[in-house]
Amino acid sequence: MRSFRLAALTSALALSATLTAGMAAAEEIKVGVSPGEHGEIMEEVAKVAEAKGLTIDIVEFTDYVVPNQALADGDLQANSFQHQPYLDNQIKDRGFDLVSIAKTITTPMGVYSEKLKSLDELPDGAKVAIPNDPTNGGRALLILQDKGVITLADGTGLTPSALDVTGNPKNLKFLELEAAQLPRALADADIAVINTNYALDAGLNPNEDAIAMEKADSPYANVIVVRKGDENAPWAKALVEAYHDPAVKTFIEEKYRGAVIPAW
Repeated sequence: MRSFRLAALTSALALSATLTAGMAAAEEIKVGVSPGEHGEIMEEVAKVAEAKGLTIDIVEFTDYVVPNQALADGDLQANSFQHQPYLDNQIKDRGFDLVSIAKTITTPMGVYSEKLKSLDELPDGAKVAIPNDPTNGGRALLILQDKGVITLADGTGLTPSALDVTGNPKNLKFLELEAAQLPRALADADIAVINTNYALDAGLNPNEDAIAMEKADSPYANVIVVRKGDENAPWAKALVEAYHDPAVKTFIEEKYRGAVIPAW
């Protein structure tokens, strides 16, 4: 009888230790996202992460500048909204001590218009709205060059500006606007080159509404970003594992049908 009680006590203590360890391992983090697919996907990631003892508090930002500042300031533990070239430019310009730890999705940028059905219809002097940040603005110009609309100077890399346009046979006029405002610019501009998250948020379907799309093999894969030094934190590893879970990949493929592509 004594042996049974000791065994029961030992078992109870072991169970208590296991529960205590599990509670100690459970963490809550704040992850910054932009509207649209980044936020929607992170909601699915949060469901998977919960089973791993990680609670994700999703914080949505409506621009591309604040999430990195909030992360650098310690208001977030991670963010998931930007591609690597944008992060590289932010680190260069603002001195952020941030690092990417995993790829997430690729969102091919699209060219949209309320007036035209093809880039061939662009009139002389057409107004072209593009993002006003260096990386996404440069990305938009590279798409237009790829489509044969303009020519850019050699050596500009991934961040050309309107000043680098050396061939402009249709005398296009470039309107540089905040990325989130580009869908609204369609009422005035002839075309607008819009990031997929803002296009989707405005009710535009890239596969149906875009008159031209960026190539799928572009270098603009989005990434999960943390402060340098947190790369190997248990919560960071759990976040990446949750994002790369097969259930999340299936969600992306079924919901977005090619407008958003898993990049891992």
